[in-house]
Amino acid sequence: MSYKTGWLLALGFELTYLSGMHRLLEGRHGDAGIILKFERVRPPRQDAFQPLKAHEITPWFLDRTIRALKRWPVDIVGMDEVCRRASEPRAGRRFVALTFDGGTRDFVDFAYPLLQAHEVPFTLYLPSAFADGLGAMWWLALEQAIATHDRISLIIDHRQRHFETASVADKYRAYYYLDGWMRTLPPHELAVAADDLCKRYSVDNATLSHHAAMHWDDVATFAGNPRATIGSSTVNYPALANLGDSAASREIAMGRAVAQAALPYEPRHFAYPFGDKASFNRRHVAMVEQVGFASAVTSLPGVIEANGRSDLHALPRLAWDGRRQSLRALRVMVSGVMLGAGAQR
Repeated sequence: MSYKTGWLLALGFELTYLSGMHRLLEGRHGDAGIILKFERVRPPRQDAFQPLKAHEITPWFLDRTIRALKRWPVDIVGMDEVCRRASEPRAGRRFVALTFDGGTRDFVDFAYPLLQAHEVPFTLYLPSAFADGLGAMWWLALEQAIATHDRISLIIDHRQRHFETASVADKYRAYYYLDGWMRTLPPHELAVAADDLCKRYSVDNATLSHHAAMHWDDVATFAGNPRATIGSSTVNYPALANLGDSAASREIAMGRAVAQAALPYEPRHFAYPFGDKASFNRRHVAMVEQVGFASAVTSLPGVIEANGRSDLHALPRLAWDGRRQSLRALRVMVSGVMLGAGAQR
C-alpha cells in the first residue's frame, strides 16, 4: 500500500466514523463478523531502520484494542465459534476473532499476559519448525545485515547486484526489494540466498531465529488454557506457491502432525504462510481441507459472511498492526464497512 493510498484510507475511516455512517450500515451487509490478524506484539524501539514495524503493535495498543472491543456491541470469539457462526444464519451480535501469526516469543512475553488478564479467547498459528528451534526467519537476517552495513551485495539471477545502504532511506529501499525477491524463491534457492547473505555479513541466523521464536516449552504455558486455540502454519513457513504440489501438501500435513504430537489436542485450524494472493492458490485450499482442518485463514481483507457464504478454508482477515493507531478506524471495520480492499497490506 502506498503512503497516499494509506492516508486516503485512514481519512475515509475517520470520516465514516465521524459521520456515524458505520452505525447506519452495521448489520446491513449480511456478514457475521471479522477476524483480526496480529503479528509481533512488543514495546516500541527507537531504531531509525525498522522495516518490519508495520507487522507490529505495542502491548499498550493491544490493551487499548481489547478494551475497546469489550465496550462495543461485538462478541470476541475463538475460531471454533467463527466456523459455527459462519455456517449458520446470522443471529445476535457480530463477532471479532483475535488471531496471532509468526510464532515469536514476544507473544508469550507481551500478548498472552494481556489476553489472560482480559479473559478473552484467541488463536495462535504456529510454524512447527520455529517451535522446534529449527526454523530460519530469513527476514530477520535480512534486516540485521542491512541495518549494520552501508553496502549489500548478493547474487541475483546469476549476477552480482549491489545495494547502497548507507542512509536510512537506502536501507528501506534495499530491504523491500530484497524481501520481495526472496519471497519468490523456491525453498532450496531461498536457503542458498539466505546462507550467502549471512556468510557475507556475519549474521548468525540460527541464533537470531532461535532467540526470536516461541518454543514448545513456551507454548505449554498456555496450551491448556480453555480460551486458547493453537493452530498450524506448516513446518517451515514457506510461501506454498513456491513449492510443487507434493511438497506443499507435505508441509501442510507435517505441520499438523508435529503440532498434534506436541499439543494436548489436535490442531483444527490453519493459516497460510504470508497469506497474500502470491503465496497460495486454490490447490492449496483443497489440500488444507483434505488434510482435515476445520478452517484456514488468509491475509486477504474482508468480512466473514453468515449462512455458509464464506469459504471456511480461505477466510479473510484484517491486519491490525503498526500502521494504524486509530480506534475509530477499528470501530468502522468492526461494523463491516471495509472501504475497499485497501484495508490491508
